[in-house]
Amino acid sequence: MKINIGGAERAIRVVAGLVLVGLAATGTVGWWGWLGLVPLATGLVGWCPPYAMLGFSTCSVKDAPKT
Repeated sequence: MKINIGGAERAIRVVAGLVLVGLAATGTVGWWGWLGLVPLATGLVGWCPPYAMLGFSTCSVKDAPKT
């Protein structure tokens, strides 16, 4: 798995995921709040399966320098 999510997007995904899961855990929103686990996981890992399938990347760092 190659990282395909940039730093800013990762932070947004983690925050949005935590907010949704927190709202679901407190009963503020319904069961759909648990879907926040998806952006939370992809933000923490840095890899998004649909991005990989479509060849899309928001990561500015392509490859580490070869030595």
